[in-house]
Amino acid sequence: MTGQKGKKGKSIQALNKIFLESANSIYSGINAKNIFLYADLISDYKLLKELSKKEEIIFVTKNEDILHKQVGIDRNIIDIPNVEFSRIGLIKIAVMKGLSSGLVKDGDKIVCVAGTRKIGSFDSIVVVDIGKEFEILTSSSVPDIAENLKPEVFEVVLNLSLELAGQGREGKPVGTIFVIGDHEKVLQLSRQMIINPFQGYPEEERNIMDPALRETIREFSALDGAFVIREDGVVMAAGRHLSAALEKEDFPHGLGSRHVAAAGITSVTDAMAIVISESTGDVRIFKKGNIFMEIEKPVK
Repeated sequence: MTGQKGKKGKSIQALNKIFLESANSIYSGINAKNIFLYADLISDYKLLKELSKKEEIIFVTKNEDILHKQVGIDRNIIDIPNVEFSRIGLIKIAVMKGLSSGLVKDGDKIVCVAGTRKIGSFDSIVVVDIGKEFEILTSSSVPDIAENLKPEVFEVVLNLSLELAGQGREGKPVGTIFVIGDHEKVLQLSRQMIINPFQGYPEEERNIMDPALRETIREFSALDGAFVIREDGVVMAAGRHLSAALEKEDFPHGLGSRHVAAAGITSVTDAMAIVISESTGDVRIFKKGNIFMEIEKPVK
């Protein structure tokens, strides 16, 4: 058995090497900006350390602490939630976080090297031309996330949304809306459906950057209505009815009232909205009334 495991390990390493060489060749051939590498499929820490010397490589991982503490990598890291995703789902999240952190921008080409932990090796190379790629980015209009809110706030809310979509609350599906940024206008264009559970608490106790608050957010995700979150992460309200009407006629058919409300509020404010579909578990990101990205429910 030990010999079989050793052969399998060598086979995976050989396959990974082929994918890395191919990705590097494509990167050079198309003059790409970066290579996004799903680092969790590389068990050789020495190889990871060598790869970290290359400016173009961005490490995508669910184990940021391992890269920091055991491998010694302290830059070019995109941290994603510890939930299972499809290959395309993983790439979508990595691209979204790359945009929010400023690692990539509209017009960049990136080479994404992905796979699944079940297989244990790379098995996919995808080239993404940001602004022209409509499977990864639903809208050709690429928002400047950092323009209106702190990127780290957006990324925490995105992580939480993906975890809720994959795990639900107490095993039950969750559907909710997170509206981030331009909070004063959002509050003007919405109303409370219930007593605001966050009203009256000090701001430091209701900032979503505090991990202790996230379990509270999970509990309140069962409430009807939206969460309204300030640019710096302070949760202003939950259970909020979004009143802005959507005037667009080309909104995709088959999406429910949450999605219409998110499109409406982002069409008349500078806010972004993240919607979790209760029926499918898919996560959609809205900006300027459009769906910017759709992330399918994480696979089991």
